[in-house]
Amino acid sequence: MEILKKESYDFGDLIEIMRILRSENGCPWDKEQTHKSIRNNFIEEVYEAIEAIDEDNPELLKEELGDVLLQVVFQAQISAEAGGFDINGVCDGICKKLITRHPHIFAGAIADTADQVLANWESIKIRDKNYAGAKEYIESAAKSLPALMRAEKIQKRLAKRKIAEITEKTEQADIKEAIGGILYSIVALANACEINPEQALYEYNKKIIENFSKNTC
Repeated sequence: MEILKKESYDFGDLIEIMRILRSENGCPWDKEQTHKSIRNNFIEEVYEAIEAIDEDNPELLKEELGDVLLQVVFQAQISAEAGGFDINGVCDGICKKLITRHPHIFAGAIADTADQVLANWESIKIRDKNYAGAKEYIESAAKSLPALMRAEKIQKRLAKRKIAEITEKTEQADIKEAIGGILYSIVALANACEINPEQALYEYNKKIIENFSKNTC
């Protein structure tokens, strides 16, 4: 095989290797995988990349990003074989999104600060997604996110809800440690009551959205 003789590989080689692995004479395991069967693999690889970031380990991060990229190419190959999108479609979509979401770079919009950039990004996203209303926009926070992360997104999207201001001058590190202690105590309480804290917050996220919908109807 010509591909075995290379000293250095690029993105095109990765696509070709995945095609070979999924081909008729390819790997038995790779050939039988579906979008859903490797779903958890995708999640695991992302978390491992995050761990490499947290450890400030560039070599490990390079490896883990390769594993994440493999999952993207894997999913695209499965889709292409079924007559759906391919990896070029994935690249086309994200390139168009980046251009559209950065009008201050590719058009005449103005965004001098990071906050303005994020505000523009969110407003363009709402326009492009054409949400039916506030409820649909709030519900768009991915249900597959860990409950705490989804709660954070929901709260950010509930513009009318405000978190109480901290009046005392406290160092950011102290605030972070205090929040960690509170969350740890909540998990301990949940364990003592034999309640799954992840499930409890998942259900409460759902309740918040339902109540919001009732109040806005």
